Amino acid sequence: MTHTQRQMILGRVHTGLSEHPEGAVAIKDGHIEYAGAREHFDAESWPAPMVLGPEEILVPGFIDTHCHGAFGADFSTSSEASIRQALIKLHEHGTTTVVASLVTAHKDDMLDAAALLGALAADEAVAGIHLEGPFLSHARCGAQDPRWLSLPDLELTAQLIQASGETILAMTYAPELEGADALVEFLVSRGVIPSLGHTNADAPTTETSLAHARRRMAATATPAAVPTVTHLFNGMPTIHHRSPGPVMACLRAAARGEAVIELIADTLHLDPYTVESVFELVGPDNITLVTDSMAAAGLDDGTYKLGPATVHVTEAAATLSSSNAIAGGTAFMQDIFRNTVQAGVPFDHAIRSATVIPARTHGLSKYIGRLAAGLNADAVVLSSDLRVTRVLRQGTWIT
Repeated sequence: MTHTQRQMILGRVHTGLSEHPEGAVAIKDGHIEYAGAREHFDAESWPAPMVLGPEEILVPGFIDTHCHGAFGADFSTSSEASIRQALIKLHEHGTTTVVASLVTAHKDDMLDAAALLGALAADEAVAGIHLEGPFLSHARCGAQDPRWLSLPDLELTAQLIQASGETILAMTYAPELEGADALVEFLVSRGVIPSLGHTNADAPTTETSLAHARRRMAATATPAAVPTVTHLFNGMPTIHHRSPGPVMACLRAAARGEAVIELIADTLHLDPYTVESVFELVGPDNITLVTDSMAAAGLDDGTYKLGPATVHVTEAAATLSSSNAIAGGTAFMQDIFRNTVQAGVPFDHAIRSATVIPARTHGLSKYIGRLAAGLNADAVVLSSDLRVTRVLRQGTWIT
C-alpha cells in the first residue's frame, strides 16, 4: 500500500449522487476535503494531481452488507487471521466496506463467531454484523442448517448482541413465526435492523410485519429508518397470481419507501430481467445490491464451508451437497454492479444502490457511501468495461 497525507484526483467523478465529467476529489489524512466539479475547487495549494484516464471514472467504494466470506474464509467458522486476509483481498477487489454475515448454527458457535466479528468491527475491519438466522422458516431455510432453526428467542438474541459488543446491524427473521412481533420490537430497541427473509409467509403477514417494523423504527430510531428484506425472491415463495406471497408485499412496501430490498444481481440468483424490473418498480433508493458471497468467492470450483454446511461450487454456482439448494454467491460487488448495469439499469441508479443506499440503510452514511467532504476517502476507479482498476480505502491506495 502507498499512503499520501494530501492528494488530489482529477477526471470523471461520480459522488454516488451526481456525476461530474470534469471532477475533482481532494483528500487529507484519509478523509475527503472536497468532491465535486473541478471548476469550484481551488487546487493551487495542493500537490500535483493524479489524473484519470479518458475512459476511467472514480466512484465511491462498494459496500457489501450481506457477505458470508471469500477467498477460503467463512465468517461463521474461520480464524481471525483467515478472515482478516479475506477482507484485505475483498478491499483489493473494490469492496471497501463489508458487513459480515453469519449463518444459522449451534448457539455456542454463533456466539463465538459474533464475538470474533465484533472484535473485528471494533477494529474497523468490518462495519458490523448481519445475523442470517436462526429464527427462519424450515420450509424456506435454503442453505441454513434446519437443525439449529428455532422460534424467536429474545434471550438468545440479547446474548448474541452482547457477545458482538453491540455491533450487530441487522438480523434476518421469518415474520410468520410465533414471537416474531416481539423479536422485531426487541431488535429495534437495541438498534438492530429487522430484515425479513427466509420466510414462507403469505402477503398479508409480510405486509403487517414490515409495517410493524417500520412504525417501531420511526418511533425509536431516525424517522427515515426502514426494515430491510433479505435477498428478495430467494428464500421465499415465488409470486403466483392467486397467492402473491411475500415478494409482492415486499415490492409494494419498497415502492412506498417503507422497506429496502436486497438484490443478488449475479445472474444466478436472479435473472437480469428481474433485476431491471425491480429497479423500475421500486427505484434505486429502495434497493441494496449485495453479493451473499461465501468462502468460494475469488477461488476455483471445489468444496467449501458455509457455517456448518458443506458447499460444492461448479462453474461459480454454489450449492449444498445435501440438497443442491443455492448456497450463497461467488461474485464480488464490482461484478454485481457491472451485471446490474448490463441488465439495463442506469449507471447512476446502480451506483447509488451499491454505495449510498447500503450506507444510509445501515446507519453508516456519516462515514462512507458517498464522495463528500468529511467522509472516509473510500473510492474505486472503474475502467470503460466497469472493472475495478484501482482502489482507495481511507485515503490509502491499495496496490
